[in-house]
Amino acid sequence: MKLKPDKPFNHQIYKPVHYKDNVSHPAIIQAIRRLLPSSESTGLIIVCIGTDRSTGDSLGPLVGSHLEKLPLPNTFIYGTLERPVHAVNLQETLNEIDRTHSDSFIIGIDACLGREKNVGKICVAKGPVLPGAGVNKDLIPVGDMNITGIVNVSGYMEYAVLQNTRLSIVMSLSEVISQCLYHAVLSREKSGLLTKVKFSKKA
Repeated sequence: MKLKPDKPFNHQIYKPVHYKDNVSHPAIIQAIRRLLPSSESTGLIIVCIGTDRSTGDSLGPLVGSHLEKLPLPNTFIYGTLERPVHAVNLQETLNEIDRTHSDSFIIGIDACLGREKNVGKICVAKGPVLPGAGVNKDLIPVGDMNITGIVNVSGYMEYAVLQNTRLSIVMSLSEVISQCLYHAVLSREKSGLLTKVKFSKKA
């Protein structure tokens, strides 16, 4: 795993889907599946970035905690509510991944800020996530692909905006992301049609 790329990132971005748009959730699964390695033997590392000390920035740890409870084959989760991965320990975490899972495929998950009309949307893209970009932090890029959830509006006092983000939006985003990831990973091993995603809560 290269912690810093030699060339500029080549992001292949799929059309964002709103977490309330239940009909389009299979499109999220399919986008993730297209970017996953085809070989079932390739290990998956999911790095869920964020902190439970900020409502908006808790998206990653929430996704990690959801995924820990799901039977994902050949998959390792870094970043949960209990053991978050954030600016302070990100480099250390990536060094550990490089030592123990050097040939694995890495998925970076993080919250982000965006335009008001896009709040609540889930974005799937090829290439690394850029943690801290929304609050002007220059942190190391993470992942061979990334999944982000737009939790609030950007452009002014980003730290305060993250702190005052509605928990209901973050919880709903985390549930949809974790379930779609789960189904996408399972589809590497099980051929056939994707099953309908069911959620425990209504958005």
